[in-house]
Amino acid sequence: MTTHFINAEINLQESPQKLHQEIEKELEKRGTPLRWAVTKVDAQTQKAHVEAVVVTTNSVVTEIPEKK
Repeated sequence: MTTHFINAEINLQESPQKLHQEIEKELEKRGTPLRWAVTKVDAQTQKAHVEAVVVTTNSVVTEIPEKK
């Protein structure tokens, strides 16, 4: 098992619940999320910046691509 620190940008959603679901969906692509936090919201670009720690069974993890 390996832990990885992930930085991601997620498009803002219509509601906090949808944003929460979208963040977890994106992080699960890279492993099992241990913890995550929204560290910044850019109102101009309508993106939330997320920092997370995920666990994987392999040692290869790449950054989550920016959503457009």
